[in-house]
Amino acid sequence: MLRRKLTRARFAAGLVAATALALLPNFAAAQSGEPIKIGFSMSLTGPLAANGKQALLGAKIWEEEINGKGGLIGRPVKLIFYDDQSNPSQVPGIYTKLLDVDKVDLVVSSYATNMIAPAMPVVMQKNKTFISLFGLDVNAEFKYPKYFSVLPTGQDTKESFTEGFYEAALKQNPKPTTIALAAEDAEFSRNACEGARANAKKHNLKIVYDRSYPPSTTDYAPIVRAVQAANPDLFIVCSYPLSSVGMVQTIHELNYKPKMVGGAMVGLQATVFKQRLGSKLNGIVNYETWVPTEASLKPAAEFFKKYQARAGAEGVDPLGYYLGGWGYAWINMLGEAVAGTKSVDDDKIADYLRKNEHKTIMGNWSYGPKGEWTKSGMLMVQYHDVKDGNDVEQWRGMAVQTVLSPPGQKTGEVIYPYEKAK
Repeated sequence: MLRRKLTRARFAAGLVAATALALLPNFAAAQSGEPIKIGFSMSLTGPLAANGKQALLGAKIWEEEINGKGGLIGRPVKLIFYDDQSNPSQVPGIYTKLLDVDKVDLVVSSYATNMIAPAMPVVMQKNKTFISLFGLDVNAEFKYPKYFSVLPTGQDTKESFTEGFYEAALKQNPKPTTIALAAEDAEFSRNACEGARANAKKHNLKIVYDRSYPPSTTDYAPIVRAVQAANPDLFIVCSYPLSSVGMVQTIHELNYKPKMVGGAMVGLQATVFKQRLGSKLNGIVNYETWVPTEASLKPAAEFFKKYQARAGAEGVDPLGYYLGGWGYAWINMLGEAVAGTKSVDDDKIADYLRKNEHKTIMGNWSYGPKGEWTKSGMLMVQYHDVKDGNDVEQWRGMAVQTVLSPPGQKTGEVIYPYEKAK
């Protein structure tokens, strides 16, 4: 009899414990489910690695946070990624492997136009939703309805990279009348230069030099001397990181002094290149997608605190302002679509992305019919008072950079002509 009472008591205790566990938050259940696998390539070596590594750390912080909260729709999240070595030829094979061998549920892009475009045919063949990270007008030819860009260019994608440059220049007295264009022969820079050409026509500036150069170029002196000989008022360069650095160094070494120079130079946004160039950046007017103004930092402060605490150990950009925050926002937008649809179905996710405004640590945006932002958020910034030998602290705030446009984010006026800021 006593044994029976003990057995009943144990059963009752077990039932209470089981009921209590069932009522607890579903963290354990989420972590025991089949992971939601999100696949992508990323530039972790090669010339794009300084930015690709930032984006990856941003995505990894999101992965850890979301799994710490119990995952998505009752399942943990797992990022599966491979190094594309900053080499476009590696990209199609990586996405084929992700989809056919790894059997990922969802895919997102690598970083940069040149790495995103080669993935498009594979993604389209598999009918997958595709969120790209900093791809300039990639969908113009594909017209894929499940493509969504994370890049604040707005609807006038190609023109947006240099529109602020022209706006600042044309407010000067006397107004500049001539311009030179130099573009690296790669997809992003060709697109950006096409936009710069259209802007020149719109603003009635005469183009006195307009040439491209191979990505393998290491000596930029002949290009700069040819531009110098054409004697334009303005000089716009459309380039990727290594040639951006090479162009700035050469302009400085040859003491070339157009009235304004810069435009669409990728790489100058990364702290490693800012530090390498130092005072050579003074006077350069170039695009940025986000800078640490007080207003911009408010929604992003917690993320950057985490990112910067880990940057040293991860061997990445110490501040993460160019791609770290965007890497987090890019992958988080996909996570919110999964949560919003309670699904990993690509059609449902694409419909969600198309119909909703996306509120992120890097700002808010919504999508137009081409998968581009409905409004531009591109910034035009001038660097000034940069000191050689200073540590990264000079880039933590706004002491050495001024936002020239758009008007709602403007922090000061352009120093013009260029040589006054040198």
